[in-house]
Amino acid sequence: MRFDFHLPTAIHFGRGRLADLGALTGPLGRAALVVCGRSSARRTGVLDAALASLSAAGVRTAVFDRVSPDPRASEVDEAVALARAEGSDVVVGLGGGSALDAAKAVAVGLRHGPCGPLVGRTLEPVADPVPVVAVPTTAGSGAEVTKGAIITDTGRDLKAGIRGADLFPRVALVDPRALTPLPPEVAAESGFDALAHAIEGYVARKSSPLTRLHALEALRVLGTALPAFTAGDRSEPVLDSLALAALHGGVSVANASTCLPHRVQQAMGAVPGVRISHGRGLAAVYPAWLARAHPHARERLDHVAELLGGPDVRSAVLGLMSAIGVHAPLKAHGFTEEDLVVVAGSVVGNVDNDPIPDAGDELVREVLAESFG
Repeated sequence: MRFDFHLPTAIHFGRGRLADLGALTGPLGRAALVVCGRSSARRTGVLDAALASLSAAGVRTAVFDRVSPDPRASEVDEAVALARAEGSDVVVGLGGGSALDAAKAVAVGLRHGPCGPLVGRTLEPVADPVPVVAVPTTAGSGAEVTKGAIITDTGRDLKAGIRGADLFPRVALVDPRALTPLPPEVAAESGFDALAHAIEGYVARKSSPLTRLHALEALRVLGTALPAFTAGDRSEPVLDSLALAALHGGVSVANASTCLPHRVQQAMGAVPGVRISHGRGLAAVYPAWLARAHPHARERLDHVAELLGGPDVRSAVLGLMSAIGVHAPLKAHGFTEEDLVVVAGSVVGNVDNDPIPDAGDELVREVLAESFG
């Protein structure tokens, strides 16, 4: 047996830990750029609480609150310009996966230059990376512990990852109470992403005993906690379970990486006329992929079905998708058959990590055709 496992992020988890943000950020820098989305962080009071904690610790702040649901390279460049103007020496990402990815891209942009040319690349480490503190307010992406940022370069119609060791946040601050105001539809979308991370981190070719351990811990709770949360349960055990499951999923794919569904979903960004969230894009292609992956990862996917309480993995995942309201084909999201050709031609990244041997263009076309509706 031989594998590598690397996680340089310090994780601080617990209810009420948002109050510790200033104390954790202060040793990393004295001027923070806080990167968040356009409205939810302000509306829920999370941004005010974060700024108060940073101020109490003597950390000067500037706020960039113009991150789109699919962050764009141009937005990252705007945030980098603000960080330079403010003398920011640490970046705080506050929000869902989009905000955290944007924050990580800002940090590397401060060292590597304009964001657009970085999309789709793996960056070499620099001697003095800008530290990132990641504070997730959704339970899904696991971006607080991963070494990638998914960014859309609109100039190339390319949605892909910026990857490299410098993308790992220095600190992940996970406060389950930050999930309380999350709308059910956002919880469902982000929660399905967490489920996909757990499944793919379990069956990926690069998986190891450690990545599978984290994946299984996520799967053990998502089948019950995610439907409960989307149905309105905001009890502390459910919040803890969801936040921890997303964290486990992130740790798993930080080392095992993801499989074909993630490559296909990212390629959907090549169709600018259709807006689809990452979680719903994954859900659309997942049943077709599972049917084809099962013969090649039978034992592990049967275990996934058992943990989710279904007779087989496809039925189990379809049942969960229906329970949380993310079961819809690509056609229902606005894609046309012509768009599928564009998506298929835009798949980039490592597909060799998929359990299906030779997961190439023909497989992608088959999955998209079956997922169309």
